[in-house]
Formats: sequence, C-alpha cells, structure tokens
Amino acid sequence: MFVQFIDSPLGAIKISASPFGISEILFGDTPGENAPSPLTELAAQQLQAYFNGSLRQFNLPLAACGTPFQQQVWQALSALPFGATCSYADIAGRIGNNKAVRAVGAANGRNPIAIVVPCHRVIGANGTLTGYAGGLDKKAWLLQHEQRQQALF
Repeated sequence: MFVQFIDSPLGAIKISASPFGISEILFGDTPGENAPSPLTELAAQQLQAYFNGSLRQFNLPLAACGTPFQQQVWQALSALPFGATCSYADIAGRIGNNKAVRAVGAANGRNPIAIVVPCHRVIGANGTLTGYAGGLDKKAWLLQHEQRQQALF
C-alpha cells in the first residue's frame, strides 16, 4: 500500500493507493510517513490543481473497496458534473432503484475517496446540507469553491 499526505485549504489529506488505483482520499488524518507512488503523486497533483481552481475533472484510476451496490452508487456520484448538486433520491433514480434512498445515503457516507468521488455534491431533497464524513464545514467549503470556480468561467 502506498500513502502520501498533502496539505490543503481543508487541512491534511491522506491519499492511499494500491498498484491498481487510488483506494482512499481521507480528511483529517495526522500526517505520517509518506510512502508515495506515481499514483499517489498524480492524485496529489490533481487535488492541488482542484484546490487552486485549475482542475474540474479528475482523471485517476480508482480502486475503492466496497460492495457492488456501493460501487454502483460511487459510479453515479462520479458522473455528477463539477459544481452541480443532487439529492439522494436523484442518485437512487440514476442507479435504477428509486426505493434505495436510505441505502444510497449509507453508501455515500462510506465513500472512501473524498472529493474525487464527489459525495459532497449530494444535498438534502429540500436543498439543505446533509451529513458529510469530512464534516459539514468541509462540504460547505467544497460546494462554495466549485460555485466560485463556475462563476469565473
């Protein structure tokens, strides 16, 4: 397993990768010893570009561990455009299972690849911010960052 820590406007971020792809991007881990790989370095470069406003679409091989249902939800999340938001019900509809709203919420909460798999773009059906594993302050920051970048183009 390869690990690399980066500083971001939201604090420390841990990037983990297997030989097959990025397996985790997590907030708040205490920076430890780096054991980078070309994949973690690529992810670090793309995350820094995202934070400085020059990247809107990540291009990384992903290798998150999860159930087939979680993988399906994470794929649907990955298709959300930069700066867009949707509800859990919208994601349930996109995967063809309108009754799975709560399960979609649970899968969203277990997303191990923050920012790149943009679970921060999922909000409540009434437009309010809902839970985010990194904290609602980080979710609000990410959404505002993307809205500011949208306004520049």
